[in-house]
Amino acid sequence: MNLNKAMIIGNLTRDPETRTTPSGQTVTNFSVATNLVWTDGNGQKQQRVEYHNIVAWRKLADICAQYLKKGNKVYVEGRLQTRDWEGQDGVKRYRTEIIAENMIMLDAKTGSTTSFSGSQPAPSDDGSQPEAPAPSDDEIKVEDIPF
Repeated sequence: MNLNKAMIIGNLTRDPETRTTPSGQTVTNFSVATNLVWTDGNGQKQQRVEYHNIVAWRKLADICAQYLKKGNKVYVEGRLQTRDWEGQDGVKRYRTEIIAENMIMLDAKTGSTTSFSGSQPAPSDDGSQPEAPAPSDDEIKVEDIPF
């Protein structure tokens, strides 16, 4: 059995960037920062920031582009994927990304959260499109959470 699942809650570090692939698929990229805070042995508060590259496809990409802005707090769930390419300088480069399958906007201004799912896999290398369920546009309200 294998599991490739990433779940993060953090803030967008920049506005989402959207483009369309040659086959007509929408893809949106954005970055989310998460913070780890701890107290060291001397009693001093320490903090480390991690930056996560997020890629959303199709309908979820459209939703992310429309509703997310720099500074928004979001929950992103997806799978890790590493791409590699050779740069113009001939050096092989790597980039690990979270391919988003679910996104929940955690904006405190509205007092509610909104969940979007895009559990559609990325298109295959041959351009064929796999079958996947339609995205869910159900809204979850804070007062409906049982804990």
